[in-house]
Amino acid sequence: MSEMLTLDRFEEASEIVKKVTQETKLVYSEYLSEQTGNKVYLKPENMQFTGAYKVRGAYYKISTLTEEERQRGLITASAGNHAQGVAYAAKRYGAKATIVMPTTTPLIKVNRTKSYGAEVVLYGDVYDEACAKAYELAEEHGYTFIHPFDDPAVATGQGTIAMEIFQELPLVEYILVPIGGGGLATGVSTLAKLLNPKIKVIGVEPAGANCMQESLKTGEVVTLPQVNTIADGTAVKTPGSKIFPYIQENLDDIITVHDDELIVAFLDMVENHKMIVENSGLLTVAALKHLSVKDKRVVSILSGGNMDVITMSSVVQKGLILRDRIFTVSIQLPDKPGELCRVAGVVASVQANVIKLDHNQFISSNRNAAVEIRITMEAFGTEHKKQIIGALRDAGYEPNLIQAVL
Repeated sequence: MSEMLTLDRFEEASEIVKKVTQETKLVYSEYLSEQTGNKVYLKPENMQFTGAYKVRGAYYKISTLTEEERQRGLITASAGNHAQGVAYAAKRYGAKATIVMPTTTPLIKVNRTKSYGAEVVLYGDVYDEACAKAYELAEEHGYTFIHPFDDPAVATGQGTIAMEIFQELPLVEYILVPIGGGGLATGVSTLAKLLNPKIKVIGVEPAGANCMQESLKTGEVVTLPQVNTIADGTAVKTPGSKIFPYIQENLDDIITVHDDELIVAFLDMVENHKMIVENSGLLTVAALKHLSVKDKRVVSILSGGNMDVITMSSVVQKGLILRDRIFTVSIQLPDKPGELCRVAGVVASVQANVIKLDHNQFISSNRNAAVEIRITMEAFGTEHKKQIIGALRDAGYEPNLIQAVL
């Protein structure tokens, strides 16, 4: 595979993957540009037919196999997006595909993988455990293993994203790329440096799964003891060893992002761009505010958009709370007629919208002394929240902020 990750191979892969990809034109983000002081463009790979960029590497890798290797059957391990990429590519080649997925994989990714005709085996809590199982099955049945990231051919296919970025925005100065195991970052950074050695390519990892950052610090591939992040597509303990030298040579820096930042970024995408982007795909959006540059042309790669509705609902709720758009206060007041109406009047006077109200008469054994009400309200943001709390205090109440639960 030493001939992979060359300019000729990238050009070949760019033509081949056009058979299974949709055009994902850059989207200029006025909102994120104003927020960061840079010219921010989004590369919406969440709009691919399979919902993620992974079909690029899977299809190109399978195209390099012999017919005998394909007919033995293909197998891989994935948290979802590579699974769909392999399943779809295998179907196009008429090959059988078996996919091992962690038991924590969102249902939408499992069902979509099955919809392409693949057999799905659920095993382990994280990708690394699923991968070990996939290797066992490959050995047992003679399947051809398609690694999700630690394969130069797969990385070459992923790097076709950089070719498209340069075709649209030749003067791009920064590219932000998500990192799980490192295949996407390898392909994008290697091709980007071949096309323009002065460009900066920044990898972005979840703070709770920063295996590549730790590996670069020590100068060799390391395995994290555990991973903990809502970005399931990048929840990887060990980065790829075959592609690690390319990362060392071509990646300029790594930014880590906390889960709460991803939650807020999800709201930004939905409200300002009307796009659903999964948590791993949001890494590069959340990382924009960590860049210490201004007036640069920056491309954030949105790697995927496969998010199940239950996760989406949870993220939206948490995001509204983090943005002070929803909050809950606890107030104690005498249990007598008119008190609840008086509190409601104060809340209404400052245009707060009551979402939920709990009235607890048993907070005290002396109901005449105090009862508790908990009011969950919708606000316009932090300043409006402060105004509402201030109005309650001016009315003689002592509102205490508590964890909002819808």
